[in-house]
Amino acid sequence: MPLWDWGFAIEILPVLLGGLVTTVEITLLGSVLALVLGLVIAVLRRARIPVLDQLLWAFVEVVRSTPLLVQVFFLFFVLPGFGITLGAFTVGVLALGVHYATYTSEVYRAGIDAVPRGQWEAATALNLPRSRVWTAVILPQAVPRVLPALGNYVISMFKEVPMLLAIGVVELVNAGRQVGSETFRYVEPYTLAGLFFLLLSYPASMLVRRLERNRVGT
Repeated sequence: MPLWDWGFAIEILPVLLGGLVTTVEITLLGSVLALVLGLVIAVLRRARIPVLDQLLWAFVEVVRSTPLLVQVFFLFFVLPGFGITLGAFTVGVLALGVHYATYTSEVYRAGIDAVPRGQWEAATALNLPRSRVWTAVILPQAVPRVLPALGNYVISMFKEVPMLLAIGVVELVNAGRQVGSETFRYVEPYTLAGLFFLLLSYPASMLVRRLERNRVGT
């Protein structure tokens, strides 16, 4: 039996592509949650409301200080004990989205803090509504500064999705594992899974580096 069988590799492509679609779906949905929730946390913490700021600080520290896998298990195995049962796909999106939101919130905070103080003072002098200050003055300057860092977290999230095989999500690596366990051939499924990750991660990494170079050049 040859080490690599092209016929077998082509035969298992539909299964692996199905796993790839699931991986991309979880990454996209988790990224939207992480980017939006992270921005909300950053803006609320910038409001400097004492109790709320302490609560958000504690939430961010707890999530960042515990392994993502523990959070996945908590949502999938512990929450049903409180009457909340979520599907594996939903748990994957929530766990990844909330986990990375705590990181993106710090990235947004750095971008917001980098906006010159004069911009805040000018907006205040113009007597703009608070919502207008954020949407028209602060965020348009803060967000572009942190796009490369946010892009890196999205790429990291994409590569973390295989962790969800622990709760039965049939993402790309789990699809390859299932093919291997059924056929006792592991070279083709795991090699192809690795190639799919490389084909998507590498161009994304190049795009992030280009954003970083453009930002440094401005």
